[in-house]
Amino acid sequence: MKILFGGLLVFLMVSSTMIHSADTPKAPAPRMKPALLVIDIQNAYLPYMSEQDKKMGMEMINYAIALFRENGYPVIRVYHTDLEGGPKPDSEAFQFPSSVTIKPDDPKIIKNYPNAFKKTDLEKVLKEKDCNTLFLCGLSAVGCVLATYHGAMDHDYSVFMIKDAVISHDTALTKAVLEICPSVGYTALKVMLENAQK
Repeated sequence: MKILFGGLLVFLMVSSTMIHSADTPKAPAPRMKPALLVIDIQNAYLPYMSEQDKKMGMEMINYAIALFRENGYPVIRVYHTDLEGGPKPDSEAFQFPSSVTIKPDDPKIIKNYPNAFKKTDLEKVLKEKDCNTLFLCGLSAVGCVLATYHGAMDHDYSVFMIKDAVISHDTALTKAVLEICPSVGYTALKVMLENAQK
């Protein structure tokens, strides 16, 4: 009789817990709060990139910038300079081409390492803007963009490459990077931004 009573008591406790769990609403998943990183499309480095990548890439970068602006999300420009070899931040070689639709008030990160998170204020800027999801474009797909992708993962961001907006010296290698990393095209990016958290 004690065994039967004990078993019934355990059954009632488990059932009560299961019913209570089913009635308890789950916390909603955090909404996407995106930012666009425009990486290293500087005059010093563009001549070394694949012409095929550049033709499509530079247009798509501007399309991505426009989408982020239309939806009110930050565009962060990232510049690279080697401590010994430059280019110097005040030089023309350091700048993005004038055809790129960045603005002077877009946050600016200057880095000395491939990973844009290493020894920069990028993490601070993203936290201030409450961003949790990053979209990457720029160059090089096999260098700084890929290093920043891994840096973002290490900092617990959701991160995506933007198809046709990532450039390298070799189109085949660019495609390989886009195949191994989560990547979105223009239409998917548009839908994601329209449905992200305002």
